Amino acid sequence: MFLAPSLLGVLIFFVLPFVVVIFFSFVDNPISKRFVGLTNYINAIQNSAFRTAVGNTLLFSVIAIPLAVILGMALAFLLDAGIPMKSQLRSCFLTPLMVPIASIVLIFQVLFDYNGVVNVVLQKFGGTQVDWLKSSSGLFVIILMFLWKNLGYNMILFLSAIGNIPGDIIEVAQLDGAGRFQVFWHVKLRYLSPMIMFTTILSMINSFKVFREVYLLIGEYPYGALYMLQHYMNNTFGSADYQKLSTAAIYMSLVMIVILGIMFAVEHHFGKDLEEE
Repeated sequence: MFLAPSLLGVLIFFVLPFVVVIFFSFVDNPISKRFVGLTNYINAIQNSAFRTAVGNTLLFSVIAIPLAVILGMALAFLLDAGIPMKSQLRSCFLTPLMVPIASIVLIFQVLFDYNGVVNVVLQKFGGTQVDWLKSSSGLFVIILMFLWKNLGYNMILFLSAIGNIPGDIIEVAQLDGAGRFQVFWHVKLRYLSPMIMFTTILSMINSFKVFREVYLLIGEYPYGALYMLQHYMNNTFGSADYQKLSTAAIYMSLVMIVILGIMFAVEHHFGKDLEEE
């Protein structure tokens, strides 16, 4: 009885809409609702805009997600090493979490506009102006914005995980002659594997939300290299092409399920001995 309200909310706002999305992906349109089998899925693959959006999203995710995880973990180890001004640096890295998305976009517009701060600095050092937001270089801007927004949170998660690594195991490894790299690779990294998986999943989810920043920064139809899967889905929603929208959503869900399944399998394989302890 206590779980009933939450279960009812999940059913109404998550399960039923997802069932509707699956249904729309197999019909020609929401009005006639004629079953067309896998036609929508085949048409999506043959659609050049969909292929461009998928390629750009994959490229962004392949670059941004590992950087978010690796740099977040590196910052955590750096702060854990007891460097000066540790608390001040922690606060600086967490500041982007408190800044609204619109403000972040405004900052990056000032920095990377054609006449913005970055181009002014480049010209002073003999470089040429770059149209960051209307060229393939815009991907660098989006990745930088993503990292600036998410690194602090990943760092805090890794700091909490580093604090939970048993100190006696590290001491035993050092007494056995293990060097710093061996302690890091065989002890610390093994104990951090659950957190690595968690931050990777979190970063992957956040990477699919980067549409907000790109939309506010450039608009509905950005330069080709910045046209993300969420742009495709948003534009098909705006034109009431619900069958295309639903098909793209199912494709994205299947890809995420496969990736999560692989990650769970890898984490279970490498963390099996830790679970036995």
